[in-house]
Amino acid sequence: MLQIIDRYILKKYIGTFITLLALFIPIGITVNLAEKIGKILEYKVPLIEVLLYYAYFTVYFANLLFPLFLFLSVIWFTSKMANNTEVIAILSSGVSYFRYLRPYIIGATIVCLGALVLGMYLAPMASKGYNEFTYKYLKKGKSDRDQNNVFRQIDENNYIYVNNFNITNQTGTFFTLEHFEGNKLKYKISANRIKYNEADSTYSLFNYTKRNIGERDDILESKTQLDTVFSFDLEDLTPVAYIAETLNFNELNRFIEKEQLRGSSYINRYEVVKYKRWSLPVSAYILTVIAVAVSSKKRRGGMGANLAIGITIGMVYIFFDKVFGTMAEQSDFSPFIATWFPNMLFGALAIYLLNDAKR
Repeated sequence: MLQIIDRYILKKYIGTFITLLALFIPIGITVNLAEKIGKILEYKVPLIEVLLYYAYFTVYFANLLFPLFLFLSVIWFTSKMANNTEVIAILSSGVSYFRYLRPYIIGATIVCLGALVLGMYLAPMASKGYNEFTYKYLKKGKSDRDQNNVFRQIDENNYIYVNNFNITNQTGTFFTLEHFEGNKLKYKISANRIKYNEADSTYSLFNYTKRNIGERDDILESKTQLDTVFSFDLEDLTPVAYIAETLNFNELNRFIEKEQLRGSSYINRYEVVKYKRWSLPVSAYILTVIAVAVSSKKRRGGMGANLAIGITIGMVYIFFDKVFGTMAEQSDFSPFIATWFPNMLFGALAIYLLNDAKR
């Protein structure tokens, strides 16, 4: 009998979650398309690129909001079971509350493992395609310098700057490299355009100028085009928020180690992305327990009351996740604490609600 109940609840757990994703993802695509259709038509984007963009968008959207979808799906089908007195029947038959939770935990484990694979490998690939399309078409012609300007410290002595770097054609505009020794600027390289040559890992500088700073006089060197090599990598030229999202788990770890050696000021941003890839899948367990504890009771307001409570808790969870993530990115606040604090807070709430539901 218990195995039949396990299969019954597990089937509802997975089935309702997938159904909710299948319902909301087309809505997300429709809203996004309505917002972006003007740019797509203006730049005559090929249909195949639009279809690929929305394939990437689907993975990106599902990875971003899966905890909320999971939470609402568990509340939905568990509330329905409670209204049909199925939960009362199961618990009245002598099944303990923790035994009743077993299929939910199995379901959360399946979702957690899927979310780990998605977040570590598939979502970064989708994010890369999503961002490439955005920078190529949707932000084309904009003067949003805060998003396009990239300023990096490469090592102890060298700093680079590039404006409007396009990862698709690997070309940037208004490139500069400044070399310091101590507090003194020794030389500065400038170019109207820089292009990365993937075949031989070199860079082409167009309208190249190099100013060597002397004690009394500067020495200028200029060329129409110069092919050269640099100590920095291609990803050093990409926007800060963009690069971390597009690296898989192993690549991101190596990238963070390299940036730490360089003394990058953006380490917190990269680590927030890294820790979220672990914290979001774990939230599947916490939100599942909260959802079961909230919706197993048969309330006067029925499913509507349970859904209202669930949506409120879900919005508060997202609020804390965003606020603490932004704090870590913009200050010295610990990225680890920022990304795990919502789980710790709601984990405590889950324990309290679980003990209350048992009584």
